[in-house]
Amino acid sequence: MSHSFFAYIARMKYIGRWGLMRSTVPENIQEHSHMVAVLAHALAVIRRDKFGGTVDPGHVAAVALYHDAPEIFTGDLPTPVKYANPAIRDAYKAVEENAAQRLVAMLPQEMRPAFGQLLAETDPEVLALVKAADKLSAYLKCQEELKAGNREFQSAAEQTLEALRSYRLPELDYFMEDFLPAFQLTLDELQG
Repeated sequence: MSHSFFAYIARMKYIGRWGLMRSTVPENIQEHSHMVAVLAHALAVIRRDKFGGTVDPGHVAAVALYHDAPEIFTGDLPTPVKYANPAIRDAYKAVEENAAQRLVAMLPQEMRPAFGQLLAETDPEVLALVKAADKLSAYLKCQEELKAGNREFQSAAEQTLEALRSYRLPELDYFMEDFLPAFQLTLDELQG
């Protein structure tokens, strides 16, 4: 029997992000998910190694890697639409949960628990780190666009930065203070 889970996952590259915005560099959910996984892993390592947490960075990274996988079926609904009101938010959440279940059903029975857990994570600590990494990735995209002269992302950058500051996560604050400034540098400046 042929299983199509990974063939669908590979199609994440066809789902664009920032549908209401003009981007200088288009971004898809596969690229975004990779960056969120990198950032979530970093936040989890910082939590564990700097602040004495016990979260598993590998698990956090895996949850982040698949956090937008349901969008293979739903598309990337722009944030202003997704959160326009509680009814839309709740309905879209139900659609995403259904899409996640549909994906998991495409796996052999013995693999479903492992991937089902990634697509329906319930640990609040893990979810907080993935959410912070997701927002941080959005902020980095905004900064990249602004750096390229695209003022279309100005308001999104300000709102995203405000949201990041409101999380009050020490590992996120640490990352923003110690790692975020390097994202503003040119390649020549990075190389020293």
